[in-house]
Formats: sequence, structure tokens, C-alpha cells
Amino acid sequence: MLDNGLEPPPVSPGRRVVLVSTARAVGTTALVLVLYFTLPFDHDLEPSVVLVLLAGGAVLVGVIALQVTAIVRAAHPGLRAIEALATSVSLFLVLFSLSYVLMSNYDAQSFSQPLTRLDALYFALTVFATVGFGDIVARTQPARILVTVQMAGDLIILGLGLRIIVGAVKVGQSRRSAGVPAGTVRRRSSR
Repeated sequence: MLDNGLEPPPVSPGRRVVLVSTARAVGTTALVLVLYFTLPFDHDLEPSVVLVLLAGGAVLVGVIALQVTAIVRAAHPGLRAIEALATSVSLFLVLFSLSYVLMSNYDAQSFSQPLTRLDALYFALTVFATVGFGDIVARTQPARILVTVQMAGDLIILGLGLRIIVGAVKVGQSRRSAGVPAGTVRRRSSR
């Protein structure tokens, strides 16, 4: 607090910091997409869609937990939150895209057409954006269950995920205004 009883104004990040943060967000999203399109998930592999979804979900939860910690410790929590959202949402969409591709490869009747990786990403994104053009639809019960799980996940990511990230930004900002240096961890004192 300043002598006049007011909070000091937040320190604005410089142009370079904003550019680096933007480049990291774009770079992470690009890396996730490159891995999605290049790794051989559908050649000689027949993993269960459920196992892929569960393993991917566990990785996503771990990434989000790491991102929340990074936001709290960041010098500019708001910028770090944008990077976290880019990473989390791209992983989420690729996870479901991969599941749709695997399901389509396992049973071509699962969807209204066989799905390529691009088709699956397009479908996952239209479900996420609640656009639903209707050009690709789930036809079998397992496919409909998977799409329903994505829709529920969309709501969780948009509701709870954003709330957690915004909360982490507020904690990070309050740490900055309290004078805690970026990257440090406050230890709780035990009594």
C-alpha cells in the first residue's frame, strides 16, 4: 500500500514481454498440432479410445496444475494465463480429436463419414465452439457418448478452468503487490 492508502498501479509488461508471451502461446499450440498431425497414432496401434482419453485427461490435468503454479509465480500473471489457456485448450481439443480419429478407424460407421485427423480436429472444434454445422455427426452410441463427454468437458474447461486460471491470476497479482518476487514460493509457517 502507498502512503495515501491506495494500492500501487499494476506494472504493465513491456512490448517485448508481451511478444515473447504471445510467441510462446502460439508456439505451444503449433507444437501440439504438429505432434497431433505427425505422430503415428493410427499406424499399427489399436489403443482403446477410453484409455487414450483417460491417459490424455490425466496429462491435461497435470499440465493445468503446472500452469496454475506458473501463473501464481509469474511476474505478469495475466500473460502467463493466456499461455496456459492456449496450452490447455489446444491439448484438450487434440485429445478429443485423437479419440475421434481412433474411434473412426476402429468403426467407420461411428460418424457420418470416416474421419481424417483434420476432419476430427474440425469436428472437435465445432463441438467446442457449439457451432455444430451438422456435416459430421456421431452415429453410434459409443461415438455419441464420446461427444457428450467432450461437451461436458467443454463446459468444465470454460467454467471451472477459467475460474481456476482467473483465481491464479488474482493470487499472482496480489503476490506482486505484496512485494513477493516472481518465481518464489511462500512457505507456510507451522505453529
